Amino acid sequence: MTNDTTNFGDLPWRELFRDPLLQGLIEEGLANNVDLQTAILRVDQASAQLLSAKLSYLPSLSLSPQISVTGDDGTVIAQSYEVPVSASWEIDLFGNLLNAHRGAKATLLQQEAYKQAVQSSLVASIANSYYTLLMLDRQIEIADETVVIWRDQVRTLTTMQEVGMATSADVAQARASYVSTEATLVDLKRQCRETENALCVLLGKAPQAIERGRLEDQQMPEQVEVGVPALMLSNRPDVMQAEMQLASAYYTTNRARSAFYPKLTLTGSAGWVDGLGQVVTNPAGWILSAVASLTQPIFNRGQLISNLRVSKDEEQIALLNYKQAILEAGKEVSDALYAAETADRMLQLRSQQCDELEKAAKSSEALFRVGDASYLELLTARQSLLSAQLSEVAEAVTRMQSVVTLYNALGGGRTDN
Repeated sequence: MTNDTTNFGDLPWRELFRDPLLQGLIEEGLANNVDLQTAILRVDQASAQLLSAKLSYLPSLSLSPQISVTGDDGTVIAQSYEVPVSASWEIDLFGNLLNAHRGAKATLLQQEAYKQAVQSSLVASIANSYYTLLMLDRQIEIADETVVIWRDQVRTLTTMQEVGMATSADVAQARASYVSTEATLVDLKRQCRETENALCVLLGKAPQAIERGRLEDQQMPEQVEVGVPALMLSNRPDVMQAEMQLASAYYTTNRARSAFYPKLTLTGSAGWVDGLGQVVTNPAGWILSAVASLTQPIFNRGQLISNLRVSKDEEQIALLNYKQAILEAGKEVSDALYAAETADRMLQLRSQQCDELEKAAKSSEALFRVGDASYLELLTARQSLLSAQLSEVAEAVTRMQSVVTLYNALGGGRTDN
């Protein structure tokens, strides 16, 4: 299976991760992960702020109905009603409201990009943790098999010692290797439990056992083509977030600049006042007024200059952050591509090493049984084989995780598809 990196990051995560159990874990994480839920709420906040910015174009209305009663010695002499309505509307002559609206929209897009970044990282983290569990499961199987071999070896050497074919030192070395492998097995089980607990945190639930498949049943792309155009980096959520942060800073600077210009506000009010019984049939008096005001800042010009300077500096900082985000994105993609390439070669070498060491271990055991090899040679061969087998499993998972890392580096998993 060959994938071009020009669209690898757009591949739906369900097409990359075919294991149904892993798909279920990713779906659970997308539904319950605390960090992702927080990011979703921040998107909702930004959406509400954008709505507020849109509504600022409309006039504000207020209604203040009043009723007054006058009397003497408990007797009502007169009642009057007053229903004033007032409106205020700021005319956006110099773009203050427009830049506020555009800035709010940029903030919304920034929060959406942050949410996508959290989701992309979450999908990759769940997948990597899952593959780590599969690696540990296979390593535990290998360690279990090796423990059985060493247990049988201790019994065999004990019998050989009784007939003078082995020394007490040989038996002691075999027992030491048996205990050492047992310790390795215990440590692998500890790592397995810790990885399960860490995965449960990603899934937003209490520590518990994780149902999973087997390492040999996993399917990943055999090859990923190199050659990444710079355009692909724009799909990364962190790059989009930095870009929208720059846009938001730009509009904030424009607002700070527009604060130097006067503001035109139209205000008006209307209402009527009447006595009891004439509310509908004969309004006694209508009150109408309309005012246009032009406000020009004079005495706070120093503060406005300082605000503009701060906004310009923030815009430059956002620009530098955007440049840095692009540089880091390019580095991560390049590193991930190279890691995927080297992982293939490392896996081939580890597999060859295991084949040769397995032959060496069998040969050493045969020679030892006929007295042509020392037990130290057999011990060294078996220990080297165990180490190589564990490393081979680790390299297989490293290759799978390098594909996941590349997928994440290209912005993969950022959507729910």
